[in-house]
Amino acid sequence: MHPSHFTAVLLFALFASTVFGITMRDTPQRMLRYGAYCFALFAGSAIVLSWLMFLIAR
Repeated sequence: MHPSHFTAVLLFALFASTVFGITMRDTPQRMLRYGAYCFALFAGSAIVLSWLMFLIAR
């Protein structure tokens, strides 16, 4: 199995945000919200930076 770069970034974002959510917050509701927030930031920044690199390379 060879995932694409985007799939690898999303998997990293999922695992990292899960760890951040569990270790940084106290209650399950806050863990879930913080994990989702971290996932959105990881995935969003990857998309924005990839478009930025694409535009710079042209």
